[in-house]
Amino acid sequence: MSQTLVKPPAKINTVQAINLAIADAMEADENVIVFGEDVADLEGGGIVKVTQGLSTRFGGNRVRSTPISEMGFVGAAVGASLVGLRPVVEVMLMNFTAVCMDQITNHAAKLRFMSGGQTHVPLVIRTMTGAGFGTGGQHSDFLEAWFCHTPGIKVVAPSNPADAYGLMRAAIADEDPVIFIEHLPTYWVAGPAPAPGHFVPLGKAAIVQEGRDVTLIGYSRSVHDIRAAAVNLEKSGISCEVIDLRTISPLDMPTILASVAKTGRAVVVHEAVRSFGAGAEISARLHEQLWTKLKAPVQRVASKDCPVPFSKPLETGFLYSVDDIEIAVRTTLANA
Repeated sequence: MSQTLVKPPAKINTVQAINLAIADAMEADENVIVFGEDVADLEGGGIVKVTQGLSTRFGGNRVRSTPISEMGFVGAAVGASLVGLRPVVEVMLMNFTAVCMDQITNHAAKLRFMSGGQTHVPLVIRTMTGAGFGTGGQHSDFLEAWFCHTPGIKVVAPSNPADAYGLMRAAIADEDPVIFIEHLPTYWVAGPAPAPGHFVPLGKAAIVQEGRDVTLIGYSRSVHDIRAAAVNLEKSGISCEVIDLRTISPLDMPTILASVAKTGRAVVVHEAVRSFGAGAEISARLHEQLWTKLKAPVQRVASKDCPVPFSKPLETGFLYSVDDIEIAVRTTLANA
């Protein structure tokens, strides 16, 4: 099959980036297939058009819309991955992964272990989430901690279009299952386009801004808010180092540890609720491994411990804010 890749424009949004990544992967490898609810062009190419044009370009045998049965089509994807295919499956909303949790955690995550390494599950499960659109408690949860707590699954959450492209290419090429989390409220934020064929290694964080006083750690939505807070804090003479995890599991601890060892302070920010979240894990590891180098306790900034409200004022109150990040930074700096 031809491997001609289409050069993207100078700037693209995340919807376009993921579409390009899947198309380029399908062009390069005929074993890459796509399915999920409404993903084919006859059904609109996905509810936010992430898969638009793929079925027309690659045919209905490789891009298939499925019935509304997450347990069924995720199970089919697990089976397909065991016989040499590389499925990219869309679970429309992250809350709906609860419907197919058995297939994800008891099958996709465990089959390589249970076969003694004789089988692999090269499966990507795309799913979107994010509060801010008034979609309520059953459509907006960040549930990354469920999957980070499941051995055998990698968890990816890009914050910008170029990383979305590169991480998707790497996820499709990976031999193990990957949960690929897309953030609905920032889907259409434009950024520099990647070069065709660009890969971002899974498990490798990016230092997007160097600083000396405190390390700010986030992923997906929180990176945008962290960078906004860092700009505001710079006006007060506070220098922030900003880390975009990109992959939440496995964590890039060498990058995190090196940064926090340098600054002596850390603030971890995520959209998910605070309790038992990724921030707690990162905080625990930092306290265990850098106890003598920390100048202050690690601060966590997250959303409130409740379901995402439907009411806009309550939803706004549920989410953390840029002000909350700045307060956390000033709190850790107050501990001399």
